[in-house]
Amino acid sequence: MNNEAEKIRRGREEKKELKKKKRNLPKSRREEVEGVKRALIYQCRALGQKGTEPSPRALLITLVKFEAFSRSHVLPGIIHFKFTKAKNRFHSWEVKAQWRKRWLLFSDSALQRKHLEQIVPPVLNSFSDQDSRVRYYACEALYNIAKVVRGDFIVFFNQIFDALCKLSADSDANVQSAAHLLDRLVKDIVTESDQFSIEEFIPLLRERMNVLNPYVRQFLVGWITVLDSVPDIDMLGFLPDFLDGLFNMLSDNSHEIRQQADSALSEFLQEIKNSPSVDYGRMAEILVQRAGSQDEFTRLTAVTWINEFVKLGGEQLVPYYADILGAILPCISDKEEKIRVVARETNEELRGIETDPAEGFDVGAILSIAQRQLSSEWEATRIEALHWMSTLLNRHRSEVLVFLNDILDSLLKALSDPSDEVVLLVLEVHACIAEDPQHFRQLVVFLIHNFQLDHSLLEKRGALIIRQLCFLLDAERVYRELSTILEGESDFDFASIMVQALNLILLTSSELSDLRDLLKQSLVNADGKNLFLSLYASWCHSPMAIISLCLLAQAYQHASSVIHSLVEEDINVKFLVQLDKLIHLLETPTFAYLRLQLLEPGRYIWLLKALYGLLMLLPQQSAAFKVLRTRLKTVPSYSFKEERFRRTSGIPYSQFNYGGGGSQISEDGDLNENLHDMHSGINFDLKLQQLQQIQKQHHLHSKSQTQSRFVSTSWMKEVQIAEESKRAASELNRPPSRSSGRGLGQLQL
Repeated sequence: MNNEAEKIRRGREEKKELKKKKRNLPKSRREEVEGVKRALIYQCRALGQKGTEPSPRALLITLVKFEAFSRSHVLPGIIHFKFTKAKNRFHSWEVKAQWRKRWLLFSDSALQRKHLEQIVPPVLNSFSDQDSRVRYYACEALYNIAKVVRGDFIVFFNQIFDALCKLSADSDANVQSAAHLLDRLVKDIVTESDQFSIEEFIPLLRERMNVLNPYVRQFLVGWITVLDSVPDIDMLGFLPDFLDGLFNMLSDNSHEIRQQADSALSEFLQEIKNSPSVDYGRMAEILVQRAGSQDEFTRLTAVTWINEFVKLGGEQLVPYYADILGAILPCISDKEEKIRVVARETNEELRGIETDPAEGFDVGAILSIAQRQLSSEWEATRIEALHWMSTLLNRHRSEVLVFLNDILDSLLKALSDPSDEVVLLVLEVHACIAEDPQHFRQLVVFLIHNFQLDHSLLEKRGALIIRQLCFLLDAERVYRELSTILEGESDFDFASIMVQALNLILLTSSELSDLRDLLKQSLVNADGKNLFLSLYASWCHSPMAIISLCLLAQAYQHASSVIHSLVEEDINVKFLVQLDKLIHLLETPTFAYLRLQLLEPGRYIWLLKALYGLLMLLPQQSAAFKVLRTRLKTVPSYSFKEERFRRTSGIPYSQFNYGGGGSQISEDGDLNENLHDMHSGINFDLKLQQLQQIQKQHHLHSKSQTQSRFVSTSWMKEVQIAEESKRAASELNRPPSRSSGRGLGQLQL
């Protein structure tokens, strides 16, 4: 009761105040106020008359005509009085759509800046009304309100923007049309106003950018473009807040939306190029994600932006290099050529920037990205990842070696890559790592271990890997280390296979020509002798490898001794295969010196004897037998009975001196003493014993394996026989079924 009395009292006071102000006006002005009052009262009463439609246009003209009265507080009082009554009716749950339309028309005409907070919210609420006509009139009413108040309208901008965003996708075409008209007016007001707050608007825009509706997207891009065109509004500073949404629109089904989004992005990119200060970091994170998009156009745009950022960003992008690299490397192998071209250019730009870990450059993160891309299905990506590893090793070697254990397994697995180019690059990285002695041995150990685990790797890539390592590193160093490790190998089968592979590479690879030349001097040169002795210990795992090594080192007498020491177990299929390869290698340029020495059979009697020994081991019907026999037939006739075996046999042909008269110096006398001095460093008898001892271990190992297989096979057969016996017994004890009965003598198929 007290509240009602207070309201009545306050209303009476307001009326008295209005009458007092009205009396203070000139007579002519009082008449005009009365006219406005009557017009407004008429329109307000029309709200309660069924079938009576107020005229908003006429009322608006009246209101604009007497807009000056708004400052006199006379007209607002009248509006407020009628507004309150109408507003209560408008919000009633029982009100019909017809009443709501009339209220909107009334609010359209009841425009006053002081009462916008009371007029606009009900209109905005009408935008979500179920009746399309109500939504349409709401647009018309708000349009008229905005047209009158202009700049004062900005205070409601976020609410109006949100409402227009929803209306842009309205199901009614008339409502959409009305919303577009209102949208254009609001854009004009915002571009003219200096009260618009971009800071308050951006959170709403960021939220709406995730909407998928094409009409809403078109609406949003339009607003972004308009606001970006206003000089006083810094949209570039807030670009990270809605950049992801724009990129998302690039994959829209509508060509028009894609075009509008691309146009907006192109404009922003141009502004970035001309702007001295840009937040590259936040945007780089977005671009990295979009570079992996399924949509081709989105990927191309993202990679293009990243390319420009790398050129412009400089030090700002250093902390993001790893993420950028992770996005660029897959794009290098993209199916679209344009993307590949831009990605390669970006990759080169990025690798060309020299930065220091002290400046935030994360070597570990870059290595991790490169390591991850080594498992990519695309060859081009794997190649670039290896280029990055090589670059990091050259620039930040100490930092990379800290992470060596993390990347070494991936690098070793990459040696099995189907691409030769990838394998060669991996070996370059390995060679760079192996410059330090400790890492060199670690590399060789890991390499042999991988060959042992994967024999196909040795078969398919072994020659390429060993040859390239010998080319990148010192060939003698590589072979010495390999020999040292294989000397103590307990897996005799693998050791034999590995030595045979190394021996074949030694005899055939151009990268090892210097090593072969050094071995040819084994009997007259200290370095050659040391290398020969270094290889001999591990070469003992294969008799044929030892014979090849002796022929290469021109130790023909020892080669003949090894051939004569061979026992039955040594001459197997594997041995004959290796012998076949050696016979054909004797016809290559590598052994040209040996074939020329056959022209002097008296001087190289042990060579001749060794070759005849090999001939005797070959099957007569084999191609190798025919090749070697043909070669030996070309040797000048010589009888082993005519001349004793000279001690000088095995001296390299180049070591013989000739007198001034052209006659050859005799092999007797001082030459024999020199021969004794040269051979004093190599105890061939001891070496032969070493070979026989290792081969004996091979024979025992082979026998144990054979026995193990035999026992296993016998046991399996016994188990199988026992099971068959049990099955037969059960078949005999089981009574025959009625359906399986057969006559006497009938066969069961």
